[in-house]
Amino acid sequence: MDVTIQTGRMKAVIRDQGAELISLQYEGREYLWNGDPAYWSGHAPNLFPFVGRLFEERYTLHGQEYHLGRHGFAKLMKFDVLEQSENAVTFGITDSEETRKVYPYLFDFQITFSLEDTSLFITADVFNRDRKILFFGYGGHPGFRVPIEEGRSFEDYYLEFPEKCFPDQVMMSKDVLVNGTLKPYPLVDGTKIPLHHDLFDNDAIVLTNTPYEVSLKADHAKHSVTVSYPGMPYIGFWHAVHTNAPYVAIEPWVSLPGRQDIVEEFSSLSDLVGVEPDDSYTNTWKITLK
Repeated sequence: MDVTIQTGRMKAVIRDQGAELISLQYEGREYLWNGDPAYWSGHAPNLFPFVGRLFEERYTLHGQEYHLGRHGFAKLMKFDVLEQSENAVTFGITDSEETRKVYPYLFDFQITFSLEDTSLFITADVFNRDRKILFFGYGGHPGFRVPIEEGRSFEDYYLEFPEKCFPDQVMMSKDVLVNGTLKPYPLVDGTKIPLHHDLFDNDAIVLTNTPYEVSLKADHAKHSVTVSYPGMPYIGFWHAVHTNAPYVAIEPWVSLPGRQDIVEEFSSLSDLVGVEPDDSYTNTWKITLK
């Protein structure tokens, strides 16, 4: 089932499978990637309760071992519609016998999409119904069409931070696992990453120490996308490796993938969110179209 929300100039369509945004339009123009499986069948999956990969897809919690696939299981689950209005909708899942086999917690995970003016706000709420601290990762993964406008090329576009900054790249192994090092990432004019297809030949570029906002734009272009992520310390950029894929994913993350050659203990991972019993966590980020 697909749910449509809209305002005067904006329209968003969200699928109950994974509570995944599958269309985002401004004045009739589509900005979101269409999910062509020739490159990537996704649109904008929600990453929960882990971001990225774990070494051998394994982790431990208080000494007990579990198996968890890339980007967690929320993207694979059918969500319930909990609330809906003309310009907003809230989807939710709760733990089940199946989720507890891979993630031994009692929890509720909700995603709210709301349109306001030219922005889509995405709010994640995690409720801990367990008697122990709930550890989890969370991230967004929206893909955007590039070029946005007709008559332009992929290489016309760039990613731009709103002010000069000195980000560090989180370095990864060939298996896209954290290798434990940071490397200064040079920006053109201190703000820009020009797009070209081989930029992603080593998979995602993950940065930290950024201004918590980034725009996808081209010189003298009318249309652009801005992703604002005030509660996310990491931002990733990606498209399918070794392809000429006509999109780029802009991925705000709360936490990082696991480390190479280490079976992580969830309770010891410093960048995971920890929520006390009967408490909750909220994170809001937004996509603004022009």
